[in-house]
Amino acid sequence: MSMRIDACFENARKSGKTVLIPFVTAGDPLPALTVAVMHRLVEGGADLIELGIPFSDPMADGPVIQASSERAIERGVDLEQVLSWVRQFRDNDAVTPIVLMGYMNPIERFGVSRFSQAAHASGVDGLLMVDCPPEEMTELQDSLSARDIDIIRLVAPTTSETRCRMITRHAKGFVYYVSFKGTTGAGSLDTKALARPIAALKKLTSVPVVVGFGIKDSRSARAVAEYADGVVIGSALVDRLASAGTDQQVLDAALEFLAAIRSALDQGVR
Repeated sequence: MSMRIDACFENARKSGKTVLIPFVTAGDPLPALTVAVMHRLVEGGADLIELGIPFSDPMADGPVIQASSERAIERGVDLEQVLSWVRQFRDNDAVTPIVLMGYMNPIERFGVSRFSQAAHASGVDGLLMVDCPPEEMTELQDSLSARDIDIIRLVAPTTSETRCRMITRHAKGFVYYVSFKGTTGAGSLDTKALARPIAALKKLTSVPVVVGFGIKDSRSARAVAEYADGVVIGSALVDRLASAGTDQQVLDAALEFLAAIRSALDQGVR
């Protein structure tokens, strides 16, 4: 169990805040800026950071995040580099939880045991695996749990109630609800339709429920916050960073983009 993730959501609950979780791809738009961007996101109001591990076939991701992975891979970014950036981030931030998001292939190539040890040593708090169902996660889960790293469970609109019960039974950290069928950055989010599935999830688990996919701006983030304990914003942020110009403009964009979302969420403090 990650103490940082639990503390993050507990502090938010006590203050009536919605946890804000930005997603960025490690190494994009430039490897040398990754750690600085992470710090700027915290300055902008991030409560937890989801850091994407670049992968050549990110099947759950839409074109914006796919392109960011391609750019990072072209610049030589690999899992070892990602872990080193988390370690550098921890030099100046021992509080903000870091959840890695990725696919099994890079971890299997790295080695499950070696990855778990290195992730713990670097200061990783959680891992969200898109392509590894619970039935195939035993070795990885046991290895990470022994080092207090949470496996973040995913639930989709197509997940049956029986499977939701099975998934939430082992949930730690938080449950990630995928807001609609499709890839990241695609589709139109119907926030009102989230009320029923999120309420159903909260009856099955005591861990927080966050929503990702389709949250593009302050308006959609605030609408989702009516139902969820946390919101994840990824493609819109990744696109904004990619379109920034100089290094300083990238850092400014990270801060300004997230600060606007944070302000919108805080205006709706529960």
